[in-house]
Amino acid sequence: MTNKIKVATGSVAETLIIPLYGRKLCSQIYPQLFQDEEAAGAIEKLDYDFSFLAKKMNKYFYRFGILEVAMRQYDAKLEIEEYLSKHPKAAVVNLGCGLDRSGESSSNGQCHIYNVDFPDVIKLRESLFPPKENETSIAGNLNEYSWMEGIDASHGAIFFALGVFYYLSREEVESLILSLSKRFPGARLIFDIGSKKAVKTMNKQYLKKGKMKVSSLFYLNDISELSAISKDIAVSGKGYMLGYVDLRKDKKIPWLFRFMCKLADGPIYKMKIVSVDFLAEDIKAL
Repeated sequence: MTNKIKVATGSVAETLIIPLYGRKLCSQIYPQLFQDEEAAGAIEKLDYDFSFLAKKMNKYFYRFGILEVAMRQYDAKLEIEEYLSKHPKAAVVNLGCGLDRSGESSSNGQCHIYNVDFPDVIKLRESLFPPKENETSIAGNLNEYSWMEGIDASHGAIFFALGVFYYLSREEVESLILSLSKRFPGARLIFDIGSKKAVKTMNKQYLKKGKMKVSSLFYLNDISELSAISKDIAVSGKGYMLGYVDLRKDKKIPWLFRFMCKLADGPIYKMKIVSVDFLAEDIKAL
């Protein structure tokens, strides 16, 4: 029998496998929205007691959280595929990748995928998902920009951060955006975000209950707040739950969840997928 990878309680690895388990459930509960064919296989390689997660995520409130994850992956896939339709050989860069495989699932066979995260995260990732020929792992801190030197964006680049920017400060997010805009003109960044109210709710319901300590949480009450930081960027956004597909018409989703989707995208929580285009010179499409 192959030796399983031990995951200690309270370790960094534990914070990574919780969303991995969520993506497995996404595939089972909402297959019309999301499929992660490798999540279940990766979980089988881990020495970890998943019983408490199974019990917790079977609760009704957490089921809506699983739907949110499914939609985030669905939205990102559409955004990546749209960019690749114009720049098929572009770099697809997963910022703070963890064990997420959105880049791989969106690949057109011509692009090159980069996964960026801390060294210990990359080590665990590669033990579960050995890199393929068109993948490159980069170990580094998002706030220390030397990792950018490893990105070949000569045919364009789309950067994405899923469930990541919440854990950065506003100053860190703005500095990262400015650095990307200067180094990668013609590229695009997408990420998910919500209002202050949404982020406070997330902190209370998920982070504190999960005993995760976060020094600051980034939020946007209005995406126009980002436009002011540079004349070289164009910022737009779509509703997180309903902006890409109207879940209110999907009868496979409980009626209460369909109502909650409207609330999530509404004027209080303002859950969005934000797209930041870095304006400047043309890039090669082929």
